[in-house]
Amino acid sequence: GCPMKLNRSYFIGPSLDDLELFEEQLEDAGISTPQIHVLSLDDKSLSDHPHLHEVQSLMKQDVVHKSILGALVGIGLASSMLMMAFSFELVSTSAGWMPFVLLSVVILGFSTWMGGFIGIQTPNYKLARFEKILAQGKHVFFVDLELGQAQILEKILKLHPNLERAGTEDGSPHWLVSLQCKVGMIRHS
Repeated sequence: GCPMKLNRSYFIGPSLDDLELFEEQLEDAGISTPQIHVLSLDDKSLSDHPHLHEVQSLMKQDVVHKSILGALVGIGLASSMLMMAFSFELVSTSAGWMPFVLLSVVILGFSTWMGGFIGIQTPNYKLARFEKILAQGKHVFFVDLELGQAQILEKILKLHPNLERAGTEDGSPHWLVSLQCKVGMIRHS
């Protein structure tokens, strides 16, 4: 089954072998793979650990976050342009509102695209704080847990003394994880 409200816990570990074992133990205890993520700069070693669920490249970047910001900027620009057209009575010409509405759609689209474009080149704002740690060759492991799963994590953590806690926050939105769960079920059946 797939979880509802999620809480994300971050850990830092020096060894991918240890993290792979950690992930397998979590999965055996009933935590689904889409809830578990590993972030590492060592792509070579990651490919030697097929069991580790690597962070999707879309999650590594800030595309979604920056696209939303871009759209908000676009809405602001488009509405101020429409208000100016209205206040200068430019809409009373024979063309009317049409050119201004089209222009505002173009502005909105361009701002959203620009936001996404900037986002592709920016590390995810939630993961950016781990850049130094990753550069030191360590790996970041994070898991999105529903409320009932915290004890499972605590129990398995005791077996991994070299994992360092790196904070908690609200996890992936539930719809994203359940989508990944459904896609995973289709893929594995």
